[in-house]
Amino acid sequence: RERRLRANDQEHNKQFKYANNIIKTSKYNLLTFLPINLFEQFRRIANAYFLILLILQLIPQISSVSWKTTLFPLLIVLTFTAVKDAYDDIQRHISDRSVNNRKSFVVRNGQLLEEPWSKVTVGDVIRMTSNQFVAADLLLLSTSEPHGIAYIETKELDGETNLKTKAALAETESMGDRLDAIASFNGEVLCEAPNNKLDKFQGQLQWNQKRSAITNENILLRGCILKNTRWCYGVVIFAGRDTKLMMNSGKSQFKRTSLDRFLNILILGIVVFLLAMCLICCILCGVWEWEIGRFFTDYLPWDSIIPDPAKSGPAASIAVIATLSFFSYIILLNTVVPISLYVSVEVIRFVHSMWINYDSQMYFENGENSVGAQARTTSLNEELGQVEYIFSDKTGTLTRNIMTFNKASINGKSYGDLRDRRGNIKEITERTPSVDFSFNPHHEETFKFYDKSLLDATRNNVSEVREFWLILALCHTVMAERDKGNLVYQAQSPDEAALTSAARNFGFVFVSRTPNSITIKDNGRDVTYELLAILDFNNDRKRMSVILKTPEGRIKLYCKGADMMIMPRLNNQSSTSIRDFTIAHMDEFAAVGLRTLCLAYKDLDMGYYQDWNKHRKEAAVDMVSRERRLDELYEEMESGLTLVGATAIEDKLQDGVPEAIARLKQANIKIWVLTGDKTETAINIAYSCNLLSDDMKHTVVIDGTTENEVEVR
Repeated sequence: RERRLRANDQEHNKQFKYANNIIKTSKYNLLTFLPINLFEQFRRIANAYFLILLILQLIPQISSVSWKTTLFPLLIVLTFTAVKDAYDDIQRHISDRSVNNRKSFVVRNGQLLEEPWSKVTVGDVIRMTSNQFVAADLLLLSTSEPHGIAYIETKELDGETNLKTKAALAETESMGDRLDAIASFNGEVLCEAPNNKLDKFQGQLQWNQKRSAITNENILLRGCILKNTRWCYGVVIFAGRDTKLMMNSGKSQFKRTSLDRFLNILILGIVVFLLAMCLICCILCGVWEWEIGRFFTDYLPWDSIIPDPAKSGPAASIAVIATLSFFSYIILLNTVVPISLYVSVEVIRFVHSMWINYDSQMYFENGENSVGAQARTTSLNEELGQVEYIFSDKTGTLTRNIMTFNKASINGKSYGDLRDRRGNIKEITERTPSVDFSFNPHHEETFKFYDKSLLDATRNNVSEVREFWLILALCHTVMAERDKGNLVYQAQSPDEAALTSAARNFGFVFVSRTPNSITIKDNGRDVTYELLAILDFNNDRKRMSVILKTPEGRIKLYCKGADMMIMPRLNNQSSTSIRDFTIAHMDEFAAVGLRTLCLAYKDLDMGYYQDWNKHRKEAAVDMVSRERRLDELYEEMESGLTLVGATAIEDKLQDGVPEAIARLKQANIKIWVLTGDKTETAINIAYSCNLLSDDMKHTVVIDGTTENEVEVR
């Protein structure tokens, strides 16, 4: 179901009864704690067993033991567990209250009022400042940065620490920080229903008789932190439980650990054993009563509950006696099931969680961001010891996520290796002199490259090399800033930062961008390209493209992406030898653990582009089949490419990773590393980090894009 809302109009939005901005991760309240907690505790077989035992002890005909002997121990067990569960839930309530009472400035009746998050509603316009958490899922309206850009940190959402950029819509960006314009903004948003997809968003803004497409690039998600941006305004689209953060968190559940399940099975087995013993004793009791006991009734009369044997016969009376004795034996032998078992386990869990919190060796030192391990619950500690599989990302988890430009293949020629007079590759060490980039006033002191032939080809203005650097300098979403006069890049991925930095050091300096242009320094001369379209990267496309208008008036498409995506889209006129050499070079780069990307371009006719762009704009505001239509248009545009070459980037392993993986393998934990790299790169990294070793018998590579292909192969 689609969502509709109007900015700055609470009365209009109330009719839809959207969720408020209060979040709740706790499990109990004062009214529900006792019944729900008791229900959860009696799901444990031992507790249910002692409750049944207590009921049996209340029947005087079968019990020779006071019911108090079971009641008080059971109350102690239930009370201790309830107190521990209450402590855990109180911590959740405190956390919820802290989050719900965070402050935000909300535009109300033409004024900025400081309100707690809990009073923020759908349609409200919020003003945020740098280093502030985003209160709800917002449509970005305007920012302090040029061209409506905002920088955010998404560590709370996806664990990534690099800053990402978001952009305000061009139609609203001009409102700036003018409160009168913000307060009078009454745009209507039509968008998708709440969902948990962090990287996708479809919607449109209707304002001033215009429709504008809203994409994920215009959305700030709850849990993000605003960075390097003095202020920004946004209108609330999803609040509270409807936000993508909370949709991914799911509802608080009562979790059972492997130990709990094992203890339930163990105690069930003990109970079955107890019932078997009671049944045997019951049968023997009946036999004894038949053989001997019934002759003593004159001296030891049966209880009044026993039928008179003179009327119903001795068999019926003895059957009742045997049945009653079965329950009596359950009471007498009840200590077979240990009532203190769960208390002991809960005490161990609680103390163990405290040790985790105070363990100085479970501490990550990272300056101001240093953090120690924290047990957020005292009920799941032992699950850490039940881990059998670890699924790990490679980039930023096993590796440092610090990318450096290392090698290149341009027009079938490889660059980056040093060779001696015989043509053999020389090893590069710390003492190896780097290429001198001092001719370039914008070069970076930390940038190192050792093959001078690439610099020579660049300065000699070789056409293919020039095209290579233009792609790296123009085909990206990097933002350029000035920090104390120095040019600094803010990139959404370290790959883009490394490639843009490489182009900068070789003389093709990305200087600035606007929503409609990109400016670079081409060998010291400012050149501005008109930015016509960006064909975004995503995990399915594995490539990105930009369409530009050069100062000479030509329309060009620049594309970079994975070789498996670029190679099939080359035109028939592309040189087969250059393609083969490039593929061979990429395989060589991947074999030494480098990340590779293909570069290509395409010359476009103005009429063709205008017709294509018309269809793109129509697809962008299509709420039903937007993604499908855009994918088809992108596929059409990114065909018939001309290959330029390939890049190779190095991302070194983090310190201690091989040793950590070796220890995990000693614990018989199976480790899977998930990566989008080429197969050769993945295998090389796997050997480097001890995931694979020479003593392994087989390494099977399954190449398939669908489940059926993988099954067949």
